[in-house]
Amino acid sequence: MWLNNSVIYQIYPIGFCGAPYHNDGVCEPRIRKVMDWADYLQELGIGAVLFNPVFESDNHGYDTRDFRIIDTRLGSNEDFRDVCKCLHDRGIKVILDGVFNHVGRGFPYFKDVQEKKWDSPYKDWFHISFDGNSCYNDGFWYEGWEGHFELVKLNLQNPAVRDYLCDCIRGWVEDFDIDGLRLDVAYSLDPNFMRHLRWFVGQLKPDFALIGEVLFGDYNRIVNDEMLHSCTNYECYKGLYSALNSMNLFEIAHSLHRQFGNDQWCIYRGKHLMTFADNHDVTRLASILTNKNHIRAAYRILMTMPGIPCLYYGSEWGAEGCKGKDNDYDLRPCFEAPQKNDLSEYIRKLVEIRKNSDALCNGGYENLIIKNHQLMFRRATGSEEVIVVINAGDYDFTMEHGALQGTFRNLLTDEEETLDGRCNISAYGVKIYKRG
Repeated sequence: MWLNNSVIYQIYPIGFCGAPYHNDGVCEPRIRKVMDWADYLQELGIGAVLFNPVFESDNHGYDTRDFRIIDTRLGSNEDFRDVCKCLHDRGIKVILDGVFNHVGRGFPYFKDVQEKKWDSPYKDWFHISFDGNSCYNDGFWYEGWEGHFELVKLNLQNPAVRDYLCDCIRGWVEDFDIDGLRLDVAYSLDPNFMRHLRWFVGQLKPDFALIGEVLFGDYNRIVNDEMLHSCTNYECYKGLYSALNSMNLFEIAHSLHRQFGNDQWCIYRGKHLMTFADNHDVTRLASILTNKNHIRAAYRILMTMPGIPCLYYGSEWGAEGCKGKDNDYDLRPCFEAPQKNDLSEYIRKLVEIRKNSDALCNGGYENLIIKNHQLMFRRATGSEEVIVVINAGDYDFTMEHGALQGTFRNLLTDEEETLDGRCNISAYGVKIYKRG
């Protein structure tokens, strides 16, 4: 599948486009700003853009009012159609945020229940009890997502709800030619709904991709042949920054081996999980790392470990942002234009290396040497072997291992090197070797 060989670029449109947080009902074609970034994304080597919510909502996008029209703060359906075509013309696929677990209180079918109560034909679209009351004094109780009652939980076991959402997805494919969905809070979705969704989108587009947002638990529960193709790898997200902050690379090495190693008990071997250093819900990498020299080290691991790397807009040039207690404004800013620098150029090179390597996109994983400050691992398929050597220490280091014997292509310099079982790594350095 195309997804397995891609690097994704994540955009939170309401913040990215500088739209007001609360929906003011004024239509402004702010989403067309993405077209100004399209050449930059192509140069960066991006294979797909993941858009967080773009549909009409009350506030932040996850409180949907209308699944059929683009949020007026971002523009019109025609504006977004132009954006998608612009990206597709550059070989960049489009993934939308599928917010199917809940809707906003402004969703018209919920408003119908507010008005008609028992007489509403949509009362079974939600989890409602007319024996209670809500914190908004609606005259009935309803289930909100994890106690957030501005997010009204949909009844995905209701065939009418399922058919409505699938009809909306069909419209997105027909109107915008989208290539995949990221399922918001997939860990809360009804499993039978996800099974039906997998079948349905396969009829629309055989290579349509489904990625689930999963924070914890066994990813195999929803990433399988019947449900989703991939999900967010939060275990390795935490291991990535934590290992560098604690200067204990055993942490990330253990997670990678537990998930993808060559032992029979490794749990996700052969699967492609979505990997990331940060996103719209967590503190940015440049702010969470205690040593800024480790930013490059984090991206070196991200781009060479198993998975589907996802870059969060702005972090590729080192943008900072901390998660707030009451809102995430700081995480979702508006940048007028890409801010190219040495870091973004370095990441562009890493993306290029990954895209051109079958081993890095699809190979197995094997730890060769693990030290507190150094890590060496092998990625290999039947046709290619790549060895990655990382030094997170502030001193030069010589790595010695029998795998470092022979002739290699240094993928960062594109030079041939003959090794005698050792290689020298500078402080905060990396070597990415392809054998032969």
